[in-house]
Amino acid sequence: QVQLVESGGGSVQAGGSLRLSCAASSRTSSPYGMGWFRQAPGKERESVAAISWGGGVTAYADSVKGRFTISRDNGKNTVYLQMNSLKPEDTAVYYCAAKYSTYWAAILTPRAYDSWGQGTQVTVSS
Repeated sequence: QVQLVESGGGSVQAGGSLRLSCAASSRTSSPYGMGWFRQAPGKERESVAAISWGGGVTAYADSVKGRFTISRDNGKNTVYLQMNSLKPEDTAVYYCAAKYSTYWAAILTPRAYDSWGQGTQVTVSS
């Protein structure tokens, strides 16, 4: 399985930007897709964005469309999440995850993912 390490979280005021990174290391095959998820206190983990590792096809949750951009650098085995126009409701722990099953319809479904990072805190103040 792949090991995932997130970085780039922090505190920012509303309207600001942050870029999260997820470095993947694996001794086996590359994942089918990579996703970003988040979990706020007292809430369930929810999808944010996902990308296919090979073709770079992307998907976004409605709440972040137009504000967040997911991308990947296959040479560096790294996935990024550029977050712009941040809102207080974006405050959460953000997790990177890897998916090996080749079922695109589940690309934004947390339980479809096989490996998870430790998470990085994002705090947006008003």
